[in-house]
Amino acid sequence: MSKEMLNALDALEAEKGITKEIVIDALEAALVSAYKRHYGQAQNVEVEFDQKKGNIHVYAVKEVTEEVMDSQLEVSLKDALLINPAYELGDTIRFEVTPKDFGRIAAQTAKQVILQRVREAERTIIYNEFSEYEKDIMQGIVERQDKRYIYVNLGKIEAVLSKQDQMPNEFYQPHDRIKVYVSRVENTSKGPQVFVSRSHPDLLRRLFEQEVPEVYDGLVEIVSIAREAGDRSKVAVRSNDANIDAVGTCVGPKGQRVQAIVNELKGENMDIVEWNEDPAIFIANALNPAQVMDVIFDETNAKACTVVVPDYQLSLAIGKRGQNARLAAKLTNHKIDIKSESDMAEFYEKQAQKEAVSEEVVEELHDEAIVESDLTADEYETMAFEETETTETTDQEA
Repeated sequence: MSKEMLNALDALEAEKGITKEIVIDALEAALVSAYKRHYGQAQNVEVEFDQKKGNIHVYAVKEVTEEVMDSQLEVSLKDALLINPAYELGDTIRFEVTPKDFGRIAAQTAKQVILQRVREAERTIIYNEFSEYEKDIMQGIVERQDKRYIYVNLGKIEAVLSKQDQMPNEFYQPHDRIKVYVSRVENTSKGPQVFVSRSHPDLLRRLFEQEVPEVYDGLVEIVSIAREAGDRSKVAVRSNDANIDAVGTCVGPKGQRVQAIVNELKGENMDIVEWNEDPAIFIANALNPAQVMDVIFDETNAKACTVVVPDYQLSLAIGKRGQNARLAAKLTNHKIDIKSESDMAEFYEKQAQKEAVSEEVVEELHDEAIVESDLTADEYETMAFEETETTETTDQEA
């Protein structure tokens, strides 16, 4: 070991970002193991690396005792006092035992251990670095793919893009540059593993933060996102500044801002709607571009409602394969049942007919009861009143 070793440590620190202290600690631990293995010594051994000259010294550590039971671990008080009169029982003394050929043997033995420690240190550095990007967006280059994953180069590490995290309308080719959302970072036995996504709803949130400064600064807030990746998304926004139009800000002049996001997502349609604290207004906005006439909430379930739309806009409100209604339900967190104006009119008419029929049935039963009892209507009502009064009195006495 010499100054070349020191130069190598400096280069390693500059290139890999691994401090010399980490490598030196690994080197000293490896040399202790090498000494015990090659020289058959089991005593307490310490290895000291001289960071100025690059030299290595091996020391046997022995405890000062009254009587020596194991010469490899202990030294008598009498011998210790010959070395230094200040030694006392229980003190430890280091004796240098560095073999002449130790440098060559130690270097061969320690090589794999040092490399392992270096790899571990690199993994820790990479894990810590990419943990900061978790829940954030990064740009990478597609490298290769297999049956399970597409591998995206993020610089110091290769991230994996699973099938469920891919967009169904995209085809990835090697050397393609794509923006990905870092969904999670794990520190596995094989090293850090970064999982990325192109279908995650928060990818949309991060893209808006990049394209719309007001969203990044918090002046415009994205309240909720409903997304069917590669096809269509709905984004609910609100303004935290009375002078800023949330929807217009996100769309941008001539639609430039939202168009940049649409291009990044390979043509995914985008609906930007205004959030409102009134659920009825918010639900009506969420069904854009359909026109909503009324929102009727279920009395037994606050999260369920019926939306009334004009007859000619029913298919527009429901959307292709029910997509518009489905995304609106996700965006507002409500169960939405869409009905046309004529369907609701028919529904109300049937309800009115049922109520009328019920009233007629009650009146007929009332009349039949009077006839069968041979009483006049006034006498029947008086008797019914007296019976009710008597029942209430009996209940109170009980």
